[in-house]
Amino acid sequence: MKQRPLDRLIRPQTIAVFGGREARRVIEQCDRMGFAGDIWPVHPTLDTVLGRRCYRSVEDLPAAPDAAFVGVNRLLTIDIVRTLSARGAGGAVCYASGFSEAVAELADGVALQEALVSAAGDMPIIGPNCYGVINGLDGALLWPDQHGMVRVERGVAILTQSSNIAINLSMQKRGLPISYLMTAGNQAQTGLSDLALAVLEDPRVTAIGLHIEGFGNVQTLQKLATRARELRKPVVALKVGKSEQAQRAAVSHTASLAGSDAVADAVLARLGIGRVATLPELIETLKLLHVTGPLTSNAISSMSCSGGEASLMADAATGRAVDFRALKPEQLPALRRSLGEMVTLSNPLDYHTFVWGDLSRQTEAFTAMFKGDYAFNLIVLDFPRDDRCDAADWMTTIAAVAAAAKRTGARAGILATLPENMPEAIALRLMQDGIVPLCGISEAIAAAEVASRIGLAWHARAPLPLLDSPLVPGEIETLSEAAAKAELSAAGLTIPLGATASSPGDVAEQAQRIGFPVALKALGLEHKSEVGAVVLNLRDVEAVRNAAERMASIASGYLVERMIERPVAELIVGAVRDPVVGLTLTVGAGGILVELLEDSVILPLPVTKADVLEAISRLKVRKLIEGYRGAAKGNLDIVADAVVSAAEYVVKNAARLEELDINPLMVLPENRGVVAADALIRRRR
Repeated sequence: MKQRPLDRLIRPQTIAVFGGREARRVIEQCDRMGFAGDIWPVHPTLDTVLGRRCYRSVEDLPAAPDAAFVGVNRLLTIDIVRTLSARGAGGAVCYASGFSEAVAELADGVALQEALVSAAGDMPIIGPNCYGVINGLDGALLWPDQHGMVRVERGVAILTQSSNIAINLSMQKRGLPISYLMTAGNQAQTGLSDLALAVLEDPRVTAIGLHIEGFGNVQTLQKLATRARELRKPVVALKVGKSEQAQRAAVSHTASLAGSDAVADAVLARLGIGRVATLPELIETLKLLHVTGPLTSNAISSMSCSGGEASLMADAATGRAVDFRALKPEQLPALRRSLGEMVTLSNPLDYHTFVWGDLSRQTEAFTAMFKGDYAFNLIVLDFPRDDRCDAADWMTTIAAVAAAAKRTGARAGILATLPENMPEAIALRLMQDGIVPLCGISEAIAAAEVASRIGLAWHARAPLPLLDSPLVPGEIETLSEAAAKAELSAAGLTIPLGATASSPGDVAEQAQRIGFPVALKALGLEHKSEVGAVVLNLRDVEAVRNAAERMASIASGYLVERMIERPVAELIVGAVRDPVVGLTLTVGAGGILVELLEDSVILPLPVTKADVLEAISRLKVRKLIEGYRGAAKGNLDIVADAVVSAAEYVVKNAARLEELDINPLMVLPENRGVVAADALIRRRR
């Protein structure tokens, strides 16, 4: 069923409120923020609420409301939603709890949530089990509690499943202008991405922040990312829930590497959505994006009047994809002229206090730094307490930063190392001057990293659409290694020369035909090494026959293969089905290095050869492929082709495939290719 647009619900002219105390609070909050539209209370016994006429039912309302806040019990909520939908309302916020989130306590929770969605029909509903919507642009609230927001002319939109997280974010004093604050609750019908898509179209919205507990519909998230890129409005996500791997991780190494959080990270990166780790990082990143938009590179500069602060800045960049790039030669004369001979010219730069309080010399120094073509320039400046100190010299520094930014057109931010040392009034003033007010060193570095990654993603080609791979029903079967390798061979991967056999005598004959040395494996087992079902480097018929006889009690058959020459590196290539995202590809260090290095990357499907080469470039094992310390090297181009072939096999068989594990994929010296030495395939019958 095609859903009505969300526009009326999130930007209403008329609001109906249902219920008692919570409904009254909604009216109070609308009045406080100066909502100019009509509010229609609905109550079975009251005549007026806060000076407004009270209506008895949906049918008694003057017209179909644009938006409704339904603050009644869960059973009555369903009836009211059904009536609102039939009347043609624009949408409703369902405040009540006791639906699918309470299934452990209420046996009918899931059924009631399904009934609520059915009652809504094509009318949008938000929730249940949520506070609703604050529109800070128009002063329209469907919100039954206090909050810290004020009216703004433009700003970021923040969307979360958690009402309490939303309240906490609304109380921030860091200068972040919030245009919309929305909670999605259970996302029974309308998810975070749906809401984000709607607010993204508002020209007054500058960026989107998502607090995500569960992805919901990944295809809608992809639509959001695509539209955000088209509108040049960045999206940042705080994805929580670093859950443990599913039980199937015991079956293959691929499954253990591709945990849900790692998959989420890969999907967000693929879509060009920035990811942050904490709420403070979310706020600071949104501030940066609101003022400057995505950064053109990861090159940043820092200036402070303390060596201690300069050291903290440098250390904070360790492990982060930001670059305190060295100063350019042409910057040095102006910096030396303004700062004097005693200052060490570097980035991060400690400019000492020689220019403190001197507007002209500070402006000259900041201008020289800003001319270095850095994507973002930071001035570290903690403001004094206004109840005990005089901030005149700090105001001089602000003026110098603003003047330098205006002269050069560079993006600039003022960073307080402690959040309490960035007064909200100062932060708002800086915003008006186009300067980013940042709180906390690690948060500021994270913001720069995320903003540069979004800029890099936008500069690159648009990503391929994510694979939509629902499974066909059926019992799961695990192919024998021989059958799995046959499938991969047909898909273009090289496998060892080999044959199956049913008895020790047959094994010996096949080994002679293939040529020694050979490897012998028992078929019908998933974890062969642990039970002695693999023997390598068998060099004659007698050794092969003896090994086969020792395996006879555990083998349903045998696979004998020509031994592969010593590789320069071993990789793991596999795919596993995430319960939300579906099939994703894993590439990493294979063989015994899987556990030792934990060196892997995840690629959402489908992939291009360029994607694969970029992924391999991030692996530690890449150094072995390229010939570590003069050792023999493999061919990265051939490796990438093999990985692409595996990926294409996964995509082609996505409707049935549950899991693929090639470990190891042996990378042979020079141009002799790669060989899939072992393989596991699990699929639906």
